[in-house]
Amino acid sequence: METKLSAYRQEMAAIVSRHMKRETWIETAVPSLYFVREFSASEPSHIFQKPSLCIILQGKKEICLAKECFQYGPSEYLISAVGLPVIGQIMEATETEPYISLKLEFTMNQIVDLIHDKYQENPKKKQDRAIHVSPIEVPLMDAMARLVRLVDAPDNIDVLAPIYIKEILYYVLIGPHGHVLRQFAMKGSTACQIQEIVQYVITHYNETIRVEELAEKAKVSVPTLHRQFKEVTAMSPLQFQKKLRLQEARLLLLKGTVNATDVAFQVGYESPSQFSREYSRMFGYPPKKDSKRLLAEYV
Repeated sequence: METKLSAYRQEMAAIVSRHMKRETWIETAVPSLYFVREFSASEPSHIFQKPSLCIILQGKKEICLAKECFQYGPSEYLISAVGLPVIGQIMEATETEPYISLKLEFTMNQIVDLIHDKYQENPKKKQDRAIHVSPIEVPLMDAMARLVRLVDAPDNIDVLAPIYIKEILYYVLIGPHGHVLRQFAMKGSTACQIQEIVQYVITHYNETIRVEELAEKAKVSVPTLHRQFKEVTAMSPLQFQKKLRLQEARLLLLKGTVNATDVAFQVGYESPSQFSREYSRMFGYPPKKDSKRLLAEYV
């Protein structure tokens, strides 16, 4: 089995390298498929992890959700069932052996379309964390290899990509943590209710959100909402919102077109001084200094 997996990794790594120059990532012609390549280990980076399947072909990476960290390499894949603010760090990469990975983003509707009657999850079952690492197997890698090959055969993408993506997600669904995706996709399940609350917070990140209103939307008590939300995201709703606000603020500052005070108001802060304090606590530098530092790195 390892021989086959190694062959698939080498083939796909060659395709990625052929289509990239010095970019760190590219969006391919295949819908929702991204190539990532880095030539050195990285510092921890705050990112928003969309629902996605991530497969490493070379190197190693760590994803941290609040205080919980997940390391994975070429023998595993990472699955994220909902959008999450995380910290990512490439642990192993060199000029001669760069970090190379694939990311396939998906929607919950794609998962719903794959669920059949044979999946009878308990809709009120205690929900799981929304992110997991699982061992990779040959059928999944075979389907992914066929999807990646389409980058070299663009005329076939429209017809074959949806078929291969459906097959890939099917193998994830029947894998070790497939029940996690199924829980989030099942209407009426606790996990699905929390997923909807998570999406609401993401959509309204820059607005004032009252936890009481979120609990009312989920038809649960405030303590129950806190517990269920934290089981899925490792954070409380307001901690989750704060991370979203600060990550978005950093992206706005990186564009260099707005000042820190305007950014504070854009992302929902009423007090620029509070924004500056919380920004410094999260990123290690005050907004103005951090933006100059980041802009200097991209020059």
